[in-house]
Amino acid sequence: MPSELRHDPIQKRWVIIATDRSKRPTDFLADHAGLAEGPFCPFCPGHEDKTPPEIAALRANGSAPNTPGWRVRVFPNKFPALMIEGELERKGMGIYDRMRGVGAHEVIVEGPDHKLALADMPLEQLVEVMGTFRARHEDLLRDERFKYVLIFKNHGATAGASLAHSHTQIIATPVTPLAVAVELDSARAHHHHKERCLFCDVIDQEIDDGRRIVYLDDLFIAFTPYASRFPFEIMLAPRQHRHRFTDVDQAEVAGLARALKDVLSRLKKALKDPPYNFMFHTSPNTETTHKRAHYWQSLRFDFHWHVEILPRLTKVAGFEWGTGFYINPTAPEDAARFLKEIEL
Repeated sequence: MPSELRHDPIQKRWVIIATDRSKRPTDFLADHAGLAEGPFCPFCPGHEDKTPPEIAALRANGSAPNTPGWRVRVFPNKFPALMIEGELERKGMGIYDRMRGVGAHEVIVEGPDHKLALADMPLEQLVEVMGTFRARHEDLLRDERFKYVLIFKNHGATAGASLAHSHTQIIATPVTPLAVAVELDSARAHHHHKERCLFCDVIDQEIDDGRRIVYLDDLFIAFTPYASRFPFEIMLAPRQHRHRFTDVDQAEVAGLARALKDVLSRLKKALKDPPYNFMFHTSPNTETTHKRAHYWQSLRFDFHWHVEILPRLTKVAGFEWGTGFYINPTAPEDAARFLKEIEL
């Protein structure tokens, strides 16, 4: 069955039903010890024919597509959550809404070295990875069917990774995810009342306070949020107001690489390489074929792109699922102080 999106009118959220992904051999297998290292990795150089044909790559010496010689490589996910082909075909089914599972699902392999984690990569390589993030995000926004493009990383089995070779994923969806929609609504309401960006106000507050800052330079800030949901949760954001990740210039790409490397290195050293997820939250696509009137008019003033980094140190259980509350056993001030004291 092709994937489809179904809307829950009670929780106000869309769910992707993607039965084809059940073909993955790692699905439903609990692995708490880490990722198993087999003799074969489809992401390593020389195995390019074991992945779908590449979409883009950074290559040395004019090497041909789908051959070794790449530094960063992008290709469609072999088991995509959403399919690039087709139209949305929105339909009402009584009280429910559905549409075809149209979107994009790409994999970015961050480097050819199988054992090199993102935190340990040379800065110049990380700059290339961040530049690839920006380029792929920008390209996917050109498709008028896609309302949102999410860049995310699963590091470690507990965080959802199925292969040890360091990689990031991008999924483009025909709807705005609920988690982002909540941020958009909060940012718009704050700007409506105060004519200021909510995220800029939070950043200014964190700089004035100082206790939760993990990284700070002229371009970027990383801090443990005041109401952190998880131990060592971190928000990384540009200090200059920008609503879209794709608007960053090359200096900011390099600045993002420096900030991310610093934060991930601190987490790795302080917490013994914990599993983690990160997600880029940026503005939705304003050029979609179907959009509500006036919905996006204030985005460039009220939204502020950022990265959420979530170490997977605690389990979400019944109380959290039942209430939406999170129980965090580590104060964000303590987490920030511990990370800042790490010598890199």
